Amino acid sequence: MIGEVLIWASIALIAMAGTYNFALFLLSRRQVPHRPDSGEQRFYVFLLACLNEEMVLAESLARITALPAGNCVALVIDDGSDDRTPEIARSADPQRVWLHQRRLPEARLGKGAALNDGVRLLRASGLLGDRDPSDVIVCVVDADGRLDQHVIDAVDPFFNDPMTGATQIGVRMYNRREGLLARLQDMEFVVYGDIFQSARRFIGSVGMGGNGQFMRLSALDTLGEDPWSDSLTEDLDLGVRLIARGWTNQHCTTAAVSQQAVLNLRRLIRQRSRWFQGHLQSANLVPLILRDVPGRAAMDLIYHLSSPVLILLTSLLPLSFLVAVFGTVAGSLMTGHAQVSTMWFLGPYLLSFTAAWIYGFVYRRRERSLGALHAALLGHVFVIYGYIWFASGWWGLWRTVTGKRTWLKTARS
Repeated sequence: MIGEVLIWASIALIAMAGTYNFALFLLSRRQVPHRPDSGEQRFYVFLLACLNEEMVLAESLARITALPAGNCVALVIDDGSDDRTPEIARSADPQRVWLHQRRLPEARLGKGAALNDGVRLLRASGLLGDRDPSDVIVCVVDADGRLDQHVIDAVDPFFNDPMTGATQIGVRMYNRREGLLARLQDMEFVVYGDIFQSARRFIGSVGMGGNGQFMRLSALDTLGEDPWSDSLTEDLDLGVRLIARGWTNQHCTTAAVSQQAVLNLRRLIRQRSRWFQGHLQSANLVPLILRDVPGRAAMDLIYHLSSPVLILLTSLLPLSFLVAVFGTVAGSLMTGHAQVSTMWFLGPYLLSFTAAWIYGFVYRRRERSLGALHAALLGHVFVIYGYIWFASGWWGLWRTVTGKRTWLKTARS
């Protein structure tokens, strides 16, 4: 009896999520028109919050300083590094790379605090001259981020609309060919961007990521002196609060920032547990959403913020399936009549792996070198890969319950 209840509850939960995901897939196929060029010359500032990033910073700065646009600089915010991070920043072109060093005890208080300090510097230092904050675009790039060379040309048209407060670009893994784990992380970000983020352009609920997020400085100004919160997912908070302030968040599908995939499973689960914990912290945004966000976008944002609960509930599905199978097999042995049918195997496959075909289709559109069968098989493996969120979720919940809020920095290699 208990096993049947768990099974049907799990089926209802997965069917609901599957219907929602398929609706977003259909919506994501639509195209978004751009407003005509306003003729404004915008200035781009790339913020890199760095804590001991000597392994990856030089390559990222080389990519930024090689961008063809003349009106762009990088601001490296050294958050109390004890390696060669500041030296690498100083060795770059001083006209294109600015360095701001934070010292302990103010340093190492999280990425949000470092980014807030960088924006305060931009506002107060005179580095921007007399530029209108509406024409200054601030972009957050991780220290290992490698921007496409055409990124400014791809992003700039979105800001022709004066109500566009932020635009998120796609995220890829530049080492995606270094093993299956790296490939699946690349697929994860492609699927999230090309389905979920693309669909949310029409709902009004596009979220911001921690890498490759472009924001109008005047939009950040409406969030107060400290736009970023101290949440472990400060990017999620910022995106929601921009929407609540009446700004529009956009998603750009024609440019991406590439970052380093995590090649160690334990490190990956550690990273995702931080993201999960940050989502739990963001539950305090629900009153703001209900008060200040329009209905359709509000419903989607609340559903998105409820994902930690859905993940934890879904993690019980394998257990409930085993309980039900054990009960059925035991009943068959006691009665001498077989009670296991093909639906015991076909049903779970349809529930679990129908989306795998869609994921494979979407990913192959980005990775043309993959054959159709290879992409489909990868989609099936990707569904199983999603189970790491179960381990990350319970770890993140444990950290929340025990009051641990430290920033679990992802180690570079």
